[in-house]
Amino acid sequence: MNPEGKTLVSWSTGKDSAWTLYHVQRDPAFELTGIFCTVNKEFNRTAMHAVRIALLEKQARCLGLPVEILEIPYPCSNTDYERLMADYVARVKARGVTRIAFGDLFLEDIRDYRIAKLKGSGIAPVFPLWGKPTDLLAQEMIDAGVKAVITCVDPKQLPAEFVGRQFDHDFLAALPPGVDPCGERGEFHSFVYDGPMFASAIDIVVGEIVHRDGFVFADVLPMAVA
Repeated sequence: MNPEGKTLVSWSTGKDSAWTLYHVQRDPAFELTGIFCTVNKEFNRTAMHAVRIALLEKQARCLGLPVEILEIPYPCSNTDYERLMADYVARVKARGVTRIAFGDLFLEDIRDYRIAKLKGSGIAPVFPLWGKPTDLLAQEMIDAGVKAVITCVDPKQLPAEFVGRQFDHDFLAALPPGVDPCGERGEFHSFVYDGPMFASAIDIVVGEIVHRDGFVFADVLPMAVA
């Protein structure tokens, strides 16, 4: 099958975007050309996951793909975010991109929002993981060799002591009832440092735990910096 246009992956540094990319990597219908990620300009870290840009760039090197960093202000209004994204979509469309892959799992309002914002742009949103049971999906990732650390926890939904833990079978078994195994409702976010989508693993250590803006963050550092 010949690829139908160039495809970008919306990248968060976490497990769902990594698993989405892995699906795109293996599907000959896609011509995977790169990833893009939003970064908090104030803190110089990825949005919500709070991952250092140096680690984001290491991920891109391990993927063998270019990464485009989209800086967003802090705080960022919805208007500012939509303007930034519309400008980016227009730029990549001019480069021949026809599809953007997202790692959404089951939240229909977010999926509908992406579809609406890309309507008429010439770029189609695709959702390779959509509708898969998240308990099975989480286990599938771990069994396939995805290794991730929890970088952010919403303590209103998940106890703060889960931050900094490995995303593994023990983590899944310890989750309180009602917490989605993939954190799809924002219970937690992650950083992937190894997996079948990477050419090599990233050596990391977990540093300081920080409480900010109602969330709990673990500062993940490259091994050489620690």
